[in-house]
This record gives sequence, structure tokens and C-alpha cells, in this order.
Amino acid sequence: MAIHLYLAAILVIGIGIAHSYLGERYILMRLFRRGDLPKLFGSDDFTVRTLRLAWHLTTVAWWGFAAILILLANPPVDASAVGFVIGTTFVLHFAIAIYGSRGKHLSWLVFLAIGILTIYATRT
Repeated sequence: MAIHLYLAAILVIGIGIAHSYLGERYILMRLFRRGDLPKLFGSDDFTVRTLRLAWHLTTVAWWGFAAILILLANPPVDASAVGFVIGTTFVLHFAIAIYGSRGKHLSWLVFLAIGILTIYATRT
């Protein structure tokens, strides 16, 4: 049973890499070359950054799932370990959102709160 979970985790990691790389190369770059993106905050820069960070957050979320699959392959699964993986995944979401949007997309506030609250709640 554990081998199946490890294989699933490897597939999730692989699909995340493919999603980010291929999506950036074949979807996002072509989309960004268009001249008709909405101009928020005076330019299309915010739109481009928001689309890019949302695209790549999917990959980070999948990698969080891969980490949980690895935990499941090594029973017994401890709630604090799962909480740490979930919390860390959201802290990574925070870092990507604050960097990718230069702090303009306020999702970073919520991602940081989720990460801290989850880690705190499952560690105490």
C-alpha cells in the first residue's frame, strides 16, 4: 500500500512541475503577449502578476498534497504532521502571493493567517 502512495506522490510532484513549466511556456506567455488584458491599478502588470501567481499556486498546493500522501505512506499519521504540511503549504502561498503581486493582491494576508493558525493549532 505504501508504494502506491509514494508513486502517487511522485506523480503529483511531476504533474506540478509539468503544470508550472508548460503552463508558463505555452499558455501564460502567449496570453501575456495579447494587448487586451485588463488594466488594473493603471496597467496590466497587476493582471499579469495575479494570473501568474494563481497559476503557480496550484503547483504548490499539489506539492502539499504530495507531502500528505507521503505522510499517509508512513502510518500512523500524526495530526500535527498533517497540520504542519498544510500550514507550510499556506506559508508558501503567502510568500508567492506577496512576492508575485508585490503585496498588492491581499490574498497574502489570508494565506499567512491560515498558515500560522494551522501550524499553531496543530503544534500546541
